[in-house]
Amino acid sequence: MPLPLHPCCAAVVAATPAMATTAGSGGTISPSTAAAPPPRYLGSGQGRLRLAPAASRRNRPLLRCSASGGDGPDKVLEKRRAELAARISSGEFTAQGPGWLAPVAARLAKLGPPGELAAGLLTKVAGGAARRGPGLPQAVGSLASVAGEAFFLPLYDLFLTYGGVFRLNFGPKSFLIVSDPDVAKHILRDNSKAYSKGILAEILEFVMGTGLIPADGEVWRVRRRAIVPALHQKYVTAMIGLFGNASGRLCQKLDKAASDGEDVEMESLFSRLTLDVIGKAVFNYDFDSLSYDNGIVEAVYVTLREAEMRSTSPIPTWEIPIWKDISPRQRKVNEALALINNILDELIATCKRMVDEEDLQFHEEYMNEKDPSILHFLLASGDDVSSKQLRDDLMTMLIAGHETSAAVLTWTFYLLSKYPNVMSKLQAEADAVLGDGLPTIDDVKKLKYTTRVINESLRLYPQPPVLIRRSLEDDMLGEYPIGKGEDIFISIWNLHRCPKHWDDADVFNPERWPLDGPNPNETNQKFSYLPFGGGPRKCVGDMFATFETVVATAMLVKRFDFQMAPGAPPVEMTTGATIHTTKGLNMTVTRRIKPPVIPNLEMKIVSDSEGSTSSTASVAVSTASITSGEGQQVEVSTSQV
Repeated sequence: MPLPLHPCCAAVVAATPAMATTAGSGGTISPSTAAAPPPRYLGSGQGRLRLAPAASRRNRPLLRCSASGGDGPDKVLEKRRAELAARISSGEFTAQGPGWLAPVAARLAKLGPPGELAAGLLTKVAGGAARRGPGLPQAVGSLASVAGEAFFLPLYDLFLTYGGVFRLNFGPKSFLIVSDPDVAKHILRDNSKAYSKGILAEILEFVMGTGLIPADGEVWRVRRRAIVPALHQKYVTAMIGLFGNASGRLCQKLDKAASDGEDVEMESLFSRLTLDVIGKAVFNYDFDSLSYDNGIVEAVYVTLREAEMRSTSPIPTWEIPIWKDISPRQRKVNEALALINNILDELIATCKRMVDEEDLQFHEEYMNEKDPSILHFLLASGDDVSSKQLRDDLMTMLIAGHETSAAVLTWTFYLLSKYPNVMSKLQAEADAVLGDGLPTIDDVKKLKYTTRVINESLRLYPQPPVLIRRSLEDDMLGEYPIGKGEDIFISIWNLHRCPKHWDDADVFNPERWPLDGPNPNETNQKFSYLPFGGGPRKCVGDMFATFETVVATAMLVKRFDFQMAPGAPPVEMTTGATIHTTKGLNMTVTRRIKPPVIPNLEMKIVSDSEGSTSSTASVAVSTASITSGEGQQVEVSTSQV
């Protein structure tokens, strides 16, 4: 799964803070001079999310992320697109070449004939040969600091203003923002060979090297061919038990909190849960982070925090050679990486000895029952690769598989706390499907409503909210020509909340997809839904992540009720590798009072009056509707003998 942004991408987020889009200003984003606005919310109704107040985000004005004011989203979008079409037709967007060229040339032209001549030469030299087609709509931003800001939010308003493809300029640097499903499909699938990971690979190199996510070209093709076969059906089935065991340990921890009457911070617990899962699944290492902290757990989190910090830092100080030696933070990061690499080297060596000693013959669904990890599969397959490349692969899967699943669970339970009617249906399904033991693969396949809850959570809170690419050659994005070397952000957030593609786009509604239909994906949703990306570089762990989050969600809601803790700070968004909360997800967890046991369709009734005589009676199961505390109709089963 794609991860954080490069420091220079921090510029993009800056359309965010300290800036306010001025309607009809020709695409510039100018400093806001208005007084601090009242609290703003994302979405509507009971599931709305309060955005961080300006005072708490370095006095930055809040950002409008959805249509508001008398017209609905559809009318607002239609109006803005009509305005955009008129502006394009008027020739307002005619600049070609690099994103910095238009504003610089405009300033030069104001200096008189010499300036006009210089502007013409600059346009010719920097812009290269003229390309046919209209110029990209352009927005201009500021290089203000955006550490911790949810950078993807202002891109939504800019999308409504400038359309599905536009350029966001920050001085000499610019980015193309894509929020059009057809253009996303072109970049990710139809012409994927013309695009690399670009700045994503640059920021992840220190921790992932040439692992599957940051790698490009032949390295990526070789590693993908090696890793994808490891995720075969037998392996995924075996992982269901692992998911259940880890979720069971979390249930024990929550049970104690419920007994003690303590509130819990669920975001950190979900992070520990998924870390324990991915450690065993990828290289057969038990972090046991749900039970206690140790050196390796802390080292992993130091590395994750460093990747997140680099994703939003405007100045790449870590690239200064001497800084690595004098910065306490950089020394700590280097020590953490050294510890993790040493552990991985030991695990690789141990696994190699195990493979050499076993008698199992390798085949396409090979799996060692004692060690079903991906590392074991890779070594048993005879994958001819260096220990360093293996470390890069393992580290990539560790970070990608851990961060994203934790974020999915965090925002799923946030949404469930706001939509009790959905929680009731979810618990009813868990009660009906799950027994007292650990879930099986057959159970997971029956958890259809739970799966739809995860699908919908990923629509509203995609992990990550943007995909990053860089053009390797000249290309056309829709009607717009682009050159080689363009950095591109595909805004999954915008695609998933676009009122043109989704009814009630801001509403949490798992039932927007029929339970008896296929799982939503990029193909059947025509690239308007991209929780795992699309095309050749689609996330290889999509089924793994889906099953993991489905198992954890079902097991937790079967045993507990979850509400936001009284007095808990507002849940606000910030961005790291994925979408985080600013102050955690603080919840009150209580043991459920389970509903009466519903008998099977057939049951035996022993008649005492007949002594040893027994008879079989049919049990009629009917469906009734009850009204939940939120006024929602919930279907429940009742039995009559």
